[in-house]
Amino acid sequence: MIGLLGATGAVGRTAAQRIAAYDLGPLRVGGRNLTSATALAASLAAPAQAIRVDLNDPAELAAFCEGCRIVVNCAGPTYQVLDTVARAAFAAGADYVDIGGELAAKDALTSGDVAGDQTAVFSAGVMPGLSGLLPRLLAKERPLRRLDVYVGGAAVFTPLSAVDALLTRGPKFGVPMAAWRDGRVVPNTLTPLHQVRLPGFPVPVHAWPYLTTEAQTLAADTGAHEVRSYNVFVSNRLPEALAAVWADADDTGPAALAPHADTVVRASLQDNADFGAFYVMLFTARPGPDGLPGPTRVLITAVDSYALSGVVMALATRAVLSGSVPPGVHLAAEVLDPDATAAALRDDPLVDDLTVV
Repeated sequence: MIGLLGATGAVGRTAAQRIAAYDLGPLRVGGRNLTSATALAASLAAPAQAIRVDLNDPAELAAFCEGCRIVVNCAGPTYQVLDTVARAAFAAGADYVDIGGELAAKDALTSGDVAGDQTAVFSAGVMPGLSGLLPRLLAKERPLRRLDVYVGGAAVFTPLSAVDALLTRGPKFGVPMAAWRDGRVVPNTLTPLHQVRLPGFPVPVHAWPYLTTEAQTLAADTGAHEVRSYNVFVSNRLPEALAAVWADADDTGPAALAPHADTVVRASLQDNADFGAFYVMLFTARPGPDGLPGPTRVLITAVDSYALSGVVMALATRAVLSGSVPPGVHLAAEVLDPDATAAALRDDPLVDDLTVV
């Protein structure tokens, strides 16, 4: 049995459809709205049962996980979930895949006693997730002089995703305006790029430097001399909205930031109204001094970043169930196979284009 939480959300629905299509086994889909979960279960191309479950109720969560081979969590927000569902899955003898989590959840899960023969994969979405995985296609068996990461577009934020975005500050998430050079983070070395034309982006965009912890790990793992990572926006509305909330909030905790989520949501809706919906991930490489041959660009485009995250969740689930992910607690970008992931994404109808050249 494959347990899928948050199944009726923007990410979970696609994850459920792909898991069913991959013929990985029967599903147990859970959510707070039993009517919606039941309708989804009936629509899937695999046997599925619907269960009402509240992640904040330990008894309901334990009952949901019981009997599952793997628990797949598409519910949020990340700052509330952390390692709660992962621990419930491990207690039931199940493996685990999560759309979020990042270092905070990984560290929380590994801080106590966890089963040594079980597997957990966090951050199995687009960013973090694909943003740290696909660039590895450019660095196979050769050091790079420079690697640039551009991720973003015109995606509508939900209130929960807005709060998660507002919480992406601090050492566990990244360093603004920083680059990676010669094996270390160099702060205050980059500036925003305004109204630039980038391959794959249909309009001129604004690219704000933000060296995520995922990008730092990518740099260390690949041996790249320099890594620059940018969050890309179609206007300055979202960067300005985020900055305004960070300046006005009493502190950086969820309780202080949550009331300001509407500011971020409204900015994203305005961008969507002006530019439509699109999501682009562009990775460019400059070879090292040895000049070894290899690709220099990876480009993936899609309409819906949430649905694309659902595809990644299903691929991570398939990888864990197939045994290609070793036991332990991992981040998706560090443990999934980039070639296999790219091949699967290239064939998925939700991906408009994926090229490696």
